[in-house]
Amino acid sequence: MKKHKVENEPLHEDEQIKEREVKHKEEKHKEDKHKEEIDALNDKYLRLAADFDNYRRRTLKERQELILTAGEDLIIGILPVLDDFERAYEMLHKASGDNSTAIEGTELIYNKLFSFLTSKGLKVIEAVGSELNTDFHEAIAQIPAEDPAKKNKIVEVLQKGYTLNGKVIRFAKVVVGQ
Repeated sequence: MKKHKVENEPLHEDEQIKEREVKHKEEKHKEDKHKEEIDALNDKYLRLAADFDNYRRRTLKERQELILTAGEDLIIGILPVLDDFERAYEMLHKASGDNSTAIEGTELIYNKLFSFLTSKGLKVIEAVGSELNTDFHEAIAQIPAEDPAKKNKIVEVLQKGYTLNGKVIRFAKVVVGQ
């Protein structure tokens, strides 16, 4: 009987080895499966974090643009009033009689309005004497230039142009020398 047990023992040991190998393979398979799940969840987490970061940046940028241009329509609507003040000021200077009080009052109101608009980011587009730049100027007419230095230069501004925080909100209407 001892011989029989001895013969069975190697079989039994082989079975145990095979069982261990099978268990090891199963554990390895489970471990690989868990690792894949962890990798998939990490990838999902990283993508979600990146999406949120992109969303945060985009909304911050949109908010900043909104703040910068929030009053754009209002300021564009006020520009004709600013033009009217300039015309009134010129007319008062040309008119005969004692208009010093009217000139002073008009100038005071104009300066207050212009300084307020300037504080909100409004800037006048300088044009006279510079070359025509279609990004800022709109050529309304061309006149012959007597001086060769005035060729392709802006001779007169018919209507001032303005930028608001670097964005053109009204092109300067100009006359160009030819």
